[in-house]
Amino acid sequence: MDVPKDILEEVERLRDEIEYHNYRYYVLADPVITDEEYDKLMKRLIELEKKYPQIVTPDSPTQRVGGKVLNGFRKVKHSQPMLSLDNTYNERDIREFDERVKRILGVKSVEYVAELKIDGVSIALRYESGKFRIAITRGDGTEGEDVSENIKLVKSIPLRLREKVDVEVRGEIYMPVDEFKKINEEREENGEPPFANPRNATAGTIRQLDTSVVAKRMLDSFMYYLVNPEKFGVETQWDALEYLKKLGFKVNPHSKLCKNIEEVIDYWKEWINRRKELDYWVDGVVVKVNSFEHQKILGETSKSPRWAIAFKFPAEQARTRIIGVSMQVGRTGVITPVAELEPVWLEGTTVKRASLHNFEYIKEKDIRIGDWVFVEKAGGIIPQIVKVITDLRDGSEKPIEPPKSCPVCGGKVGKLNPDEVAIRCLNPHCPAKLKRALMTFVSRDAMNIDGLGEKLIEKLVDSGIVKDIADIYYLTPFDLAQLGSGIGQRTIAKIMKEIEKSKSNPLERLITGLGIPLVGKKLAKILAENFSSLDEIMSASEEKLVKIEGIGEEVARSIREYFDNEKTREIIEKLKKAGVNMKSNVKKSDVLKGLRFVITGELSRWSRKEIEEFIESLGGKVSSSVSKNTDYLIVGRNPGSKLKKAKELGVKIITEDEFVNMVREKAKDVKLPEPKGPMTMF
Repeated sequence: MDVPKDILEEVERLRDEIEYHNYRYYVLADPVITDEEYDKLMKRLIELEKKYPQIVTPDSPTQRVGGKVLNGFRKVKHSQPMLSLDNTYNERDIREFDERVKRILGVKSVEYVAELKIDGVSIALRYESGKFRIAITRGDGTEGEDVSENIKLVKSIPLRLREKVDVEVRGEIYMPVDEFKKINEEREENGEPPFANPRNATAGTIRQLDTSVVAKRMLDSFMYYLVNPEKFGVETQWDALEYLKKLGFKVNPHSKLCKNIEEVIDYWKEWINRRKELDYWVDGVVVKVNSFEHQKILGETSKSPRWAIAFKFPAEQARTRIIGVSMQVGRTGVITPVAELEPVWLEGTTVKRASLHNFEYIKEKDIRIGDWVFVEKAGGIIPQIVKVITDLRDGSEKPIEPPKSCPVCGGKVGKLNPDEVAIRCLNPHCPAKLKRALMTFVSRDAMNIDGLGEKLIEKLVDSGIVKDIADIYYLTPFDLAQLGSGIGQRTIAKIMKEIEKSKSNPLERLITGLGIPLVGKKLAKILAENFSSLDEIMSASEEKLVKIEGIGEEVARSIREYFDNEKTREIIEKLKKAGVNMKSNVKKSDVLKGLRFVITGELSRWSRKEIEEFIESLGGKVSSSVSKNTDYLIVGRNPGSKLKKAKELGVKIITEDEFVNMVREKAKDVKLPEPKGPMTMF
C-alpha cells in the first residue's frame, strides 16, 4: 500500500514533536505539555505506523517500547580507540600530572575541564543525518558490542538530534541511586545475589537479551565526548560540552572550566563532600586539558590519553565490630542475614547495621559474630562489610549459622532449587510473605481483581483486616471505608464488584493466584486441563502428578507439600465457603496439535505473549529457536536471524495473516484473541 504524502508529513512532524518533548522531559526536566497530551501524540503515531508498517524506522519514538528478545550482540569496530584513563587519588600525583602536561606543551599554565566521574558504563553513539544508528559498548577499546536495541530504551538518549549531522559522541550510561537500591532489594527478595555497585548493575542491564527488562530499569545518561570535533568547528572540550547540549544530549551540569590545577583540586575537594547530594554515583573527577590542539600534541599511550586523568575520591572506610546477626524475611520468603554493628561514624551518618546478603557470602568471606571488620558504603550509600580483620581474632568469635526454621513463623526453610543462593521460608502462608502473596492473588494473570493495588493491600494487612488471601472475599464496604482518605464510595463499590466477579474465574486463575511454589501461569493451566477440580488436585499423589507432561518430580513435590499444609487447607475451605469456583471448565483443543511454531520480528496484531498463549491453547507448541523440528516460522516486522536459519532448513515461513487463515481453515469456530492496544511512554 502506497503511503500518502500528507501521512508521511504528519508522521515526520509527530516524530519531531515527540522527540522534542522527550528532550524537555528527560534532558531538561522541564516539560511543556501534560502526560495526556503526550500520550495523544504517541497514540496517533502508533496508529499510523500500524496502518503503514513500511514507514517504521529505527529512530521512531515508538521503538523505545521494550519487548524484543535479542539473539545476542554483534561485534563492532570503534571508529577511534576508546581508551581507559590513568588514576590518581592524591594532590601530589595530580600536580605531577599538571607539571608533565606543561613541560610537554612548553607553557606555564594550562586550562582544564573538570567533570564528575560517573560510576556507569561507557558508550559510543553514532548518528547519520541526525538520526540514531548504533550504540557500541567500550569492549576492549578497539571493538565493542552493538547494544542499540537496549540503548534506545534510555529515554535521555535522543533518537533524533536537533541538527541533521553525521556525528559520533561518547559518554556514560548510569543507574540512578533509587533504581539501584530498588533492583537490589528485588534481587535479594528473589534469592538472587545483589549487584555489587551501580556500574555492575548498569552493565548487566545493557547486556540483557530481554529488552523488556531494560525498559523497566530506569537507566540514564550523560554525554561528554565529541569524536572529530574539528568537523563542527569546535576547538575546546568546554565548547564540545556546549555543542553536545545544543544537539540535544544530556550533559552533566556540574562540569567546571578551571584556569589551573589548583582550581581542579578545589573542585575535587568540594565534590568529595557534596557527592551525596546527587541522585547518581560518582567516584571521582575526570580532569581534561581543555584545548583540543594541546590534546593532539600530548597524544596518548597504547592504553591512556596523556591529556586526561581520573582524580578518584578516597574510599572512606571505618573499623567496627559485629556484635550480632539478625534475620530478615522478605516478601518472597528470602531470609537475609543482617550484621548488627557497634555504631560507627561513616561518611556523615552513624552506621549500626550492614546486609550480609546471604549465607554463601558469609561463608566466602568467613564472617563471624565478634569479628572486627572494615565497613564502607557502596556508592556512598549502602553500608557493606568489605574485609574481616582476622589478625584481631581472639578465639571468642562465633560462626554465623543458617536458621533451621523461619524467624517469623517457625516454618520450614530451604532452597527452591539446588542452584539458588538464598535460603527461604518455605511456608507459603508465612505472615512476612502475605503482602506479596496477596499481590500475586489479585494480579491480572490470577484472580484479576482491579482496584486492589499495592498501597491498598498494605493498608489491609497493616490494619489486620486481611490475614490470608481468602479474607479478600470476606471484606465489607465498611472494612474498606475505615482505611482512611482516598477511598471513596464509588471506588469501594467498584472493588466489591470486582471481588464478586472474580469468584467465577476459571480454575487455572485460582491455581495461579494461590502462589504454589514453582507453579506459575503455564503449569496452573496444565493442572486445570488434567484435573476436574481443585479437590482432585489436592488429593493427587506425587506419582500421579509426575505422569503429566510438564510436571517433574520437584514440581510435584512442591504441589504435594503445599496442599498438605494445614493452613492451605484452611484457606481453601474459606474460599469454597465464599463461593469461589473450584471446578475446571478447560477443554483442551487439538486444532494445532503436533505442530511446533517459532516467532520472529515485531508482530502488529498481538503481543508475542498473546500469540504464544493462543497457539498453546490450541494444542500447539512454541519454541524459542528454529530447528529441523520446527513446522512454521511466524514472521513479523524486522525479523532476526531466525528467518535466515528457517530458509536454510526449509521451514515453512508464514505471516500473521497467513497464520490466522490457517487457524480459521482448521476450525472456523475458534475465537481469536483481541488485537493489542497502543502503548504509551509515561
